Amino acid sequence: MTHVTERANSEHQPWTAGNGRTARRRTVTYADAGVSIHAGEQAVELLKTKVHRTLRPEVLGDIGGFAGLFRLDMRKYRNPVLASSTDGVGTKLVIAQQMDIHDTVGIDLVAMVVDDIVACGAEPLFLQDYIACGEVIPEKVAEIGAGIADGCRTAGCALIGGETAEHPGVLRPHEYDLSATGVGVVEEDAILSRDRVEAGDVVIAMPSSGLHSNGYSLVRHVLLGAGRLRLESVVEELGRQRTLGEELLTPTKIYAKDCLDLLKECDVRAYAHVTGGGVPGNLSRVLPDHVDAIVNRSTWRPSPVFDLVQRKGRVEDVEMESTFNMGVGMLAIIAAADRDRALAFLRGRGIDAWQVGEIIDGTGNVQMLGSHTRG
Repeated sequence: MTHVTERANSEHQPWTAGNGRTARRRTVTYADAGVSIHAGEQAVELLKTKVHRTLRPEVLGDIGGFAGLFRLDMRKYRNPVLASSTDGVGTKLVIAQQMDIHDTVGIDLVAMVVDDIVACGAEPLFLQDYIACGEVIPEKVAEIGAGIADGCRTAGCALIGGETAEHPGVLRPHEYDLSATGVGVVEEDAILSRDRVEAGDVVIAMPSSGLHSNGYSLVRHVLLGAGRLRLESVVEELGRQRTLGEELLTPTKIYAKDCLDLLKECDVRAYAHVTGGGVPGNLSRVLPDHVDAIVNRSTWRPSPVFDLVQRKGRVEDVEMESTFNMGVGMLAIIAAADRDRALAFLRGRGIDAWQVGEIIDGTGNVQMLGSHTRG
């Protein structure tokens, strides 16, 4: 990660005092405008060890250069295609800032990027981040960056660069925003796409770890606004002895390695990363025009946080399903003959996967049938 790249150009300007003598006015520095270059450099130093642990053999150079360098080993591929994705964390960051907990949102950031990349069958290779702060507090930036590094290690990709920028007057001192871009690689003939999906395939669901990183504007509105709940309070109906804020900061599940390894085990037709738009909105993105996906809600029960949001906000079912993942973070469309093999493989990896539906002849739509089981 690099620090703020701008530099202050302070000039000594003479001025005439009232007695006619020429004096020197105090010079203006970048720090006077609210930007500390030293703080940015200190944050990078605090992060170096964590970042080094993400590096792959293909990475060249070290932190602090003008660009991240990655040598693509062309001997490993016949006809490689690069895949890229850019994303952020959204207003979940407001919860982190209010809780003063900053070591998990970096994991969310990585998840949102790498699991989009893996959805086309690509292996995430490297990631670069961007952190914009109202004030660079080195220890806070290091916490954020540590989460990003942890996420990269989970995904198997390298964190090869980024930017930490200080924006006084635009962001308040405690505020920050995050984004990242990742790059992956896939053989051209192995790209997953809607063209591979056929009637008779089955849809396998992988559970989410919670809300992930979508819908937090609605969550904050109904729970903290209209619902008058406090982040530091323990909400018994969530079924865990931790605060509401801690529940809302549960990191997004990273599926990248499991999805890549599943490709080696069975015939995966397509993946759908369930983010904004929910199950119907994202599953429809990988359906050709001649099939429909049937999704049976009765095959799973969403975690209690979804019910809490819906009840406190009196949110309609269709609004919930178009905003939240409702307990499903990744969907895999699998050849029917590989159903049992896929489920056994994922469960062996600690993922409590299940068949959530099937592919039938249709017109490219997702049909949501049944009702969620409730405790």
